[in-house]
Amino acid sequence: MLRLPTLAGCMAVVLAFLPMAAVPSCGQQKGKASYYSRRANGVRTSSGVRFNNDSLVCAHRTHPFGTLLNVKNPANGKEVVVKVIDRGPHTKGRVIDLSYEAARRLGILAAGVALVEVSVYEELHVPFKQNEASTPEIDLELPAPNEDFGLRPEWQRDRKP
Repeated sequence: MLRLPTLAGCMAVVLAFLPMAAVPSCGQQKGKASYYSRRANGVRTSSGVRFNNDSLVCAHRTHPFGTLLNVKNPANGKEVVVKVIDRGPHTKGRVIDLSYEAARRLGILAAGVALVEVSVYEELHVPFKQNEASTPEIDLELPAPNEDFGLRPEWQRDRKP
């Protein structure tokens, strides 16, 4: 006779493997970074955008398209902000694929693969944007039916509304 595992047994197995589940972290991520080949210029990416070697873009497995990521090379302290436009890298052990320009700014062209720290870039500075708290609230009053506050033309002021 076949015995099925109990609910407690199934829960114990699930709880044992839960810490090993691949859950994307919102914090900082450390790992190896590589960069796209120069021949990839003009190729359509997973998001539908055409790849350009001179733009600051990247491929990441879990972050949504359009997310800005701060990538730091701890070996030399250089940082760059890139935008996620593709899925990847498809090589095991790598965290992010960078565009040629992003890799050049980080100083990893000669190495090809380098250890980097990746975090979400949250500070988006929009120049000349006013804060909502500093904008004054305007209180407008409507005139009473018998008052015109000088808004009606002079030739209509004698008429009854």
